[in-house]
Amino acid sequence: MNDSLLRELVPAVIGVLVRRGADFASAEDAVQEALIRAVDTWPDDPPRDPKGWLVAVAWRKFLDAARAEASRRGRELAVEAEPPAGPAPATDDTLRLYFLCAHPTLPQAAAVALTLRAVGGLTTRQIATAYLVPEATMAQRISRAKRRIAGLPLDQPGDLGTVLRVLYLVFNEGYGGNVDLAAEAIRLTRQLVALTGEPEVAGLLALMLLHHARRVSRTGPGGRLVPLAEQDRSLWDTGLIAEGVAILQGALARDRLGEYQAQAAIAALHADARTTCETDWVQIVEWYDELLRLTGSPVVRLNRAVAVGEADGPQAGLAALADVPPDVPRHTAVTAYLRERAGDLERAAELYAAAARAATSVPERDHLTREAARVRQPPRP
Repeated sequence: MNDSLLRELVPAVIGVLVRRGADFASAEDAVQEALIRAVDTWPDDPPRDPKGWLVAVAWRKFLDAARAEASRRGRELAVEAEPPAGPAPATDDTLRLYFLCAHPTLPQAAAVALTLRAVGGLTTRQIATAYLVPEATMAQRISRAKRRIAGLPLDQPGDLGTVLRVLYLVFNEGYGGNVDLAAEAIRLTRQLVALTGEPEVAGLLALMLLHHARRVSRTGPGGRLVPLAEQDRSLWDTGLIAEGVAILQGALARDRLGEYQAQAAIAALHADARTTCETDWVQIVEWYDELLRLTGSPVVRLNRAVAVGEADGPQAGLAALADVPPDVPRHTAVTAYLRERAGDLERAAELYAAAARAATSVPERDHLTREAARVRQPPRP
């Protein structure tokens, strides 16, 4: 049983059912039932046309469910004329499903869950495990999302920016459980690159690959957080870095710069440096300037202050930090780092401790606590 093949076929099969007259929720449910049957039968009797098999079984499941609801005569009349059996059409509906699942009216959490279910082909249990929530909770989230988009046509223009935000959110959820969400986000983004050819989609893929290349080095024993400057760069995946840089170069050559391309350019400069000292911080500041122009984001302004501190010294970094609202996440931690670089160790230790108390994850809290303790230690002779 090829799980990867099944996940790739799911959006195409849902699209076929929708074009035949099924609503999205019913089509998605029917395809999930077909997948369960495929798991039971394919190992002993693999079909010659997997997509056609899934379409045929899912369509019968949909018809059975529709005909069972006698009160909904309009639905029954629409499905009475069953299309003839035969090879599944080659039309690819994946892109339209992306846009529907990442519809702007959906909350981000719901859009992520629906994308993983309908386009990623994951089960509700797999998604729930990946997000560390009960299966019933995730099932309710997916059901609410499907009800919310019920009746929305698939032929309306979608918001590509929303789709990209959803995929990046999936990627940033990281790794764990039975499903590696970062790897799943990369797989889905590769599909979107092939479907759109848009440079900003390629920029997002490049960004994911460049970050993913550092995965092994980002944590130490017991899940301990390892900052970029302390990571063992010999562990970085040079193949992923080369692929990410090549994709980024192709996107930048289109001369339609977007925020994901700018972020990928920054990641590429970090990946290109053999040591922390060799990092081209001046060019990184220039890319942050571009990113700030594109987004106006206070988070970008915060990260730019760190880069300025590396390129022009800690006092310059602190001056740049003055333009960042103090309630931006990680503001206190960045201030602590720049204060330490400037030699104000007592204030830096206080700020590291304050940042640790406000941390939203255990690894981050532990890391900042260790930084506070380190700064408080008297220097060795």
